Amino acid sequence: MIRYEPGYTRRRVGLQLFWFACWLAVTAVAIFLSPHSSGHGTHMQLGLPPCPSVLVWDRPCPGCGLTTSVSAAVRADFGLAWKAHPFGLLLYVVFTAYALAGFAGWLRGRRLTVAPRMLNWGLAILFVAYLAHGTARFFLSEPFGEGGVLNSGAFTIRKNR
Repeated sequence: MIRYEPGYTRRRVGLQLFWFACWLAVTAVAIFLSPHSSGHGTHMQLGLPPCPSVLVWDRPCPGCGLTTSVSAAVRADFGLAWKAHPFGLLLYVVFTAYALAGFAGWLRGRRLTVAPRMLNWGLAILFVAYLAHGTARFFLSEPFGEGGVLNSGAFTIRKNR
């Protein structure tokens, strides 16, 4: 289970503050991005290249839509967040809960602990489900581009065929 262990200094639970800072950074970046209504391509606003899987096969990779999902989630647009990538919404909610609980523990000088066995099984199940979802989405989804054109937010990419 999840619990707080008392008797620690803030210095000894500094990693909890680090996780909170990471969550704060992810949230701040997500706030400044505009989630694209297509459910993918939002990451290109950060100057990142388009997904190679989309460019080569017109199919989403397992991670396609995660940035859009998180960006939509911080705006409470849960419908778009789920459509873009259900795991993006799930991971952001879990990350938020853990970061806030860790910060609260840091403020009180208590270490947040999770039963290792429960955490390991939970992460393993989540990883397998993520890969299964990504594989199924790759093979079962309709092609993104129409006639070799991928429109992802502010960018339009024409593929040479």
